[in-house]
Amino acid sequence: MSARNPKEVFVMLLSNARNHTERSIKAFETIGQMAENPDVKEALKAREFIAEQNLNTLDECFEMIGEKPVQLSGKLQEVFIEDFKRELAEIQSPAARHLYILAKATHLAHLRFAEYAAMIAAADATENYGVGVLLESVLADKMAFLERDRRLIRHLIAGRVKERLAERIAA
Repeated sequence: MSARNPKEVFVMLLSNARNHTERSIKAFETIGQMAENPDVKEALKAREFIAEQNLNTLDECFEMIGEKPVQLSGKLQEVFIEDFKRELAEIQSPAARHLYILAKATHLAHLRFAEYAAMIAAADATENYGVGVLLESVLADKMAFLERDRRLIRHLIAGRVKERLAERIAA
């Protein structure tokens, strides 16, 4: 799709975000099925639930601007999932696998932060202030999950350190 004006660029960005959100729902489901740690599995299930709500919010954004999503390629996320599956299969340690899963979820989150920052600016530039508010609420969800992932990573690392100490004491 070629964009001739700021509104068309905004529709393209919004369509891209919607596409990524749809794919993220599938990705979180796939990653969650591979997770062995119940805390990681639960966190990914919650992320999937919020992503579904975010998809509804993005649909409301399209409704507010009177547009429909445009079709885009979405190759980046496909490559991400393929690489994720291949790399995860090579990791033997359950603790390392959990850390890797959370790191990749965090990686996805950072990609989305940049995407939403640009869309919020585009919403303001095209005078779609209500849409900007909705997009900011989606971004806030994504930031909350990033902090949650950081806590889970710290929890996993602390648990692994305790295991090592217990092994040393037992030896």
